[in-house]
Amino acid sequence: MSELDRLVKLMSRLRGPDGCPWDREQTHQSLKPYLIEETYEALDAIDRNDDDGLRDELGDVLLQIVFHAQLAREEGRFTLEDVAASTSEKLIRRHPHVFGDASANTPGQVVENWEAIKSREKREKGLSPSVLDGIPRQLPALLRARRVQERAARSGFDWTDTEEVVDKVREEVDEFLEARRDSDAEGMEEELGDLLFSLVNLARFLRVCPEEALRKTIGKFENRFSYIEQELERRGKSPESAGLEEMDRLWEASKKNRSKRETADPDS
Repeated sequence: MSELDRLVKLMSRLRGPDGCPWDREQTHQSLKPYLIEETYEALDAIDRNDDDGLRDELGDVLLQIVFHAQLAREEGRFTLEDVAASTSEKLIRRHPHVFGDASANTPGQVVENWEAIKSREKREKGLSPSVLDGIPRQLPALLRARRVQERAARSGFDWTDTEEVVDKVREEVDEFLEARRDSDAEGMEEELGDLLFSLVNLARFLRVCPEEALRKTIGKFENRFSYIEQELERRGKSPESAGLEEMDRLWEASKKNRSKRETADPDS
C-alpha cells in the first residue's frame, strides 16, 4: 500500500461509523477555512526556507484535499482518483508543446497557449468565456486585482508604458484627496479603491508582486513595533503609557539598528 493509499484509508476510517465525531460532522463548507489556513501556512514555510515545516504543511494541504475527496466519494459525486485523473488529463491537454506537436519556446508563449486552450474548452462546452473567467473571488484583493489586470492585458486592454500608469496613480491620489476635502465618505472609499487598483497596475508594470510587497512591509512594521515594545518594557513602560514622541524615537532607532545588522551580516 502506498502512503497516499494509506492516507485515503485513514480518512475513510475517521469518517466511518466508528470514527471521529469531529471528522464525521464536517462538510465542504465547514472545511473551507482550514484549506485556506493550511495553504497560507505552507507559504509561510516556503518564506522561512523551512524544509521540515514545508513537508508538514504540504501534508496538511494534502489532508484537506483527501478530506474533500472523501466527502464527495460518500455522496457518489467523485473520488480522489477522479481528481488525479482529471488533473493529469488537463496537464497533458494544456501542454501540447510537451505532449504534442505544438511549440512554445518562452514562458509567455506557454501562458498564451494555456489560456487559448482554456477558452476553446469552454466554447466546446457551449459556454461563452470571458477572459476574466476563473479568477476566484476569494483571492486576497491585491492578488485578485493583479490577476484581473493580467487577463485584461492579454486581450490588449492595457496601458502603453509605465509612465502612463504613474500618471494614473497621481490622478487617483488627487481624486482621493478631493473627496477627503469634501468629507465625502463614499467618494473616499471609491477613490481609495481606484488608487489601490492603480498601484497594483504600477506594480505589475514594474514586475513587483503587490501581495508580496505588502506582506514584507507588514513584517517590517511588526519587527519595528516589536522593538519599540521591547525597549519600552526594558524601561518599565508600555506603548499605552509611553508618549508618541518617545515611540517615534524608538521607531527611528529600530530602523538604524536593522541597518547596522544588515551591514554586519548581509545574509540577515
